[in-house]
Amino acid sequence: MERIYKILEQIIPNTDFRNAKDLVDSKILTSLNIVKLVSNLNEEFDIEITPMHLVPENFNSVESMYELVQELDGE
Repeated sequence: MERIYKILEQIIPNTDFRNAKDLVDSKILTSLNIVKLVSNLNEEFDIEITPMHLVPENFNSVESMYELVQELDGE
């Protein structure tokens, strides 16, 4: 999960991602941020996040992003 925290901190500095549980719902992550995040996650973890994965539940917390990465990494 540390790698995900680092990616998020590069995209949106000075945000407490370790305690935030509603990144999309509270608009901390905007659509542009999510595009950057998806690109970085795809590259960092050698996965492919597709449009079907682009739902708020997958990006509302670092834990949910980690679960998505784990799921895609196992495919």
